[in-house]
Amino acid sequence: MQKSYKFRFLYDVKLIVLRPFLLPLFCVILAQISFAQDPAFSQFFANPLHVNPALAGTSELPRAVVNYRNQWPQKGATFTTYSVSYDQTSRSSHSGVGFQVYHDKELNNIINTSAASFSYSYHLKLNTWNFVTLGLQAGGVLKQFNTKQFIFSSNIDQLSGEILGTSPYFSDEKKLYPDFAVGAVGQHNQFFWGVSAFHITRPNESIIEGDQKGNIPVKYTLHAGMRTKKFHNGLLSREFTFSPNILYQQQGTFKQLNLGIYFIEQSFLFGGWLRNNMDTRPDAIIALIGLARNKFQFGYSFDYTLSKLSDYSFGSHEISLTFFLGNLDGAPVRDKLLIPMI
Repeated sequence: MQKSYKFRFLYDVKLIVLRPFLLPLFCVILAQISFAQDPAFSQFFANPLHVNPALAGTSELPRAVVNYRNQWPQKGATFTTYSVSYDQTSRSSHSGVGFQVYHDKELNNIINTSAASFSYSYHLKLNTWNFVTLGLQAGGVLKQFNTKQFIFSSNIDQLSGEILGTSPYFSDEKKLYPDFAVGAVGQHNQFFWGVSAFHITRPNESIIEGDQKGNIPVKYTLHAGMRTKKFHNGLLSREFTFSPNILYQQQGTFKQLNLGIYFIEQSFLFGGWLRNNMDTRPDAIIALIGLARNKFQFGYSFDYTLSKLSDYSFGSHEISLTFFLGNLDGAPVRDKLLIPMI
C-alpha cells in the first residue's frame, strides 16, 4: 500500500498547479489530507509487524528485519522510509513479542515521522491443523512539520499560479501522540489469513489551531493466502513452493486491493503483485526477487506505476534484509504460521 492519501495529494497538485514545471519549486500541502498518512511497503510480509501485530513471534528463530523504501526518487520530491524490527517466539508461554522503529521522510523533509512500537501476540492451537494468533501493539509517534514550506491550495491563484494569502495558524511544528493496533492471524492446513486495525484510538496529529479534522482514520487490513509445494514436470523435476496471496487495505475513504503470487525454488524467490486503488485503471505492478538462506533473507522490489501519476512517479524501490538469529533448541515448531517470505 502506498501512503493512503499520497496518491490523491499529488494528483490534486497536478490539477491545482497550472504550470507543471513549477512542481519541483514548491509542494502544495492540502489541509484536509496532509495529515493521516501511513508509511507503506510493497514487500508486505518482509515487514510483518507493520502489517499485523499478531505476526510477532511467527518464525521459529528470533527475527531481525531491516527495510528501506524510496518512493518516486527521480522527481526530487521523494518519500523515503526506514524501518527496523525484531520479534521472537516463546514456546513456554505460547506467545511472541516484538518491537519496531521507523523513520519516514515526506517531500524532502517537509514532514518527518518517527515511531516506536511494542507488539505482543498469543498463540492458540485449536487442533493439529488449526490455530489462531491474537496480537496487540502499543507505541508512540513523533511527527514534525517544516511549516515554512507549507503552501495550501487556498494560497494559489487559479489563473496565474501566483502564491497569495496567508496560511492557517500553527499551534506547533511537531506532534507527539500514543498509537495502538490490534490483529489476528490464523491457519487451516495450508491456508492462512489475517486481519488488523491500526490507529484504533484515532489520535489527532493536526498542528493547525482549531482543526477538527486531524484525527487519523483507522487503517484496516485483511490478508489471506496459501503456501504449498509443487513439482516441475519433466525428467529433472524438483520441488518448489507456490504461494498466491491477497491483501486489502482501507483507511478512511481510501481503498486498495493487492493480488500477489510468490515462487520459491531452493534459495531463489521471485514473484509480483498487482495493486489497484479500486479504480478501473490499476495503480501499479510490483516485481519482486529475493534470496533465502537458513539464517538470511534478501528481497528487492520495484513498483512500476500504471495510474495517472505515471508521468510523475517513475516507480519506487524497496529493499528488505531479514536475519534469523540463534539456533533451534529441540525439534522444529510444527504449528508455526505459513506466512509469505517477502
